[in-house]
Amino acid sequence: MSKSLLCILQVNKTDISGGAEKISWNLFQAFSARGLGSWLAVGSKRSDDPHVLVIPLVAQGNDSGGWSRRWLTMANKYSYLVKKVRGAWKMRNFLRMIAHPRSFLEIQRGHEDFDFPGSWHTLKIPSERPDIVHCHNLHGGYFDLRALPSLSHEVPTILTMHDAWLLSGHCAHSFDCEKWKTGCGLCPDLSIYPAIKRDATAYNWRRKKAIYASSRLYVSTPSEWLMRKVEQSILAAGILEARVIPNGVDLAVFHPEDQIKARAELGIPQDARILLFVGNTTQSNLWKDYATLESAFKKVIEHLPTERIILICLGEERSPQRIGQAEVQFVGFQNQSEVVARFYQAADVYVHASKVDTFPNTVLEALACGTPVVATNVGGIPEQIKNGETGFLVPPKDVDAMTTSIMTLLTNDELRRKFSIAAAQDVRERFDLAHQVNAYLEWYRAIDECTDQKERLEI
Repeated sequence: MSKSLLCILQVNKTDISGGAEKISWNLFQAFSARGLGSWLAVGSKRSDDPHVLVIPLVAQGNDSGGWSRRWLTMANKYSYLVKKVRGAWKMRNFLRMIAHPRSFLEIQRGHEDFDFPGSWHTLKIPSERPDIVHCHNLHGGYFDLRALPSLSHEVPTILTMHDAWLLSGHCAHSFDCEKWKTGCGLCPDLSIYPAIKRDATAYNWRRKKAIYASSRLYVSTPSEWLMRKVEQSILAAGILEARVIPNGVDLAVFHPEDQIKARAELGIPQDARILLFVGNTTQSNLWKDYATLESAFKKVIEHLPTERIILICLGEERSPQRIGQAEVQFVGFQNQSEVVARFYQAADVYVHASKVDTFPNTVLEALACGTPVVATNVGGIPEQIKNGETGFLVPPKDVDAMTTSIMTLLTNDELRRKFSIAAAQDVRERFDLAHQVNAYLEWYRAIDECTDQKERLEI
């Protein structure tokens, strides 16, 4: 008979960060709050939570030679020091290369780095055997993708995709390139994250295809846009079931608040018009389009020459830039969600300029705080914003359209209030974190019951 309380092991690159890490961390905490067995296995640990465990580079009982074991044991120690020691991640990788010179040579050939033997023993990491393994981003230098077939045959394994790396020969997003459908090779840009040294994309694509063909996977995406890509990809052959489960927002943190109060807490001028943009390294982020945002901001300034306008870029620390009466302020990454929420609550408009995006948390967080959004119409973003009701969608790289949309909201207080109310209501109805948690738990239980019935029949 299936257990009433499940044990869930999630896998991700790290525990506390933005993007995919925030999703797994929110689920991890929500499962724990409901009394479930909740564990998180990561490549590097930043929190102090005892249920967050580092995936070792070398597992106990590993048959690596004395040379390899010695260096990998040293490298393991640096996995635990990432939070405390600057450069610990680089030292960890350096020691690992000493332990496995062949891995270094493979990387030089352009092969994706899968040489992480400790990940083959993922099920032994927590103190209790998991009923479900829920994987998130498996790239980032900590997991051997070749372990998926054995892992997925031993325990039901869910992959939640936060980008398209699993579908390609190396890149997390392919932009306009569609070679991921047919085999990659002759890659137009090897520098796209995760970058590789040489063009071995066709080899990498074939290796992934073989891995998925031998696996039994449950796949989820936060957007219909990404699911359509999955259905056309090499991953489709290994899927038992697929579901679209949108990301959720913690409404206890991200909710409408008095703008005057929020600005007072952050030291933001009460008389200014505030635009906000949130992203990791806002200016140099490959997926974002800061150039279009900056051009639109300058045009807004031209239209409103007597207004005090401030563009706040949250996620990168730089010196402020003055443009006439206006200013661009750069604020470093904030670990505390409550602080991030204050920035949304203090803003008049959230502007999200992207070249590609799966289902950005920042758009949902802004809407949850009742901040109207102007965003690029790419990826899964159109599934988040109700155009003309909670925000405006604009074509990629269209400076004039972005300018017009920003101006419409900045100069029409009544329309902005209307959008604000609708945005917060829409998030409550569609993107509450509780909806995401419940959707996954319902799926976990259905999978667990199906697995339990199959085991009884085999007995």
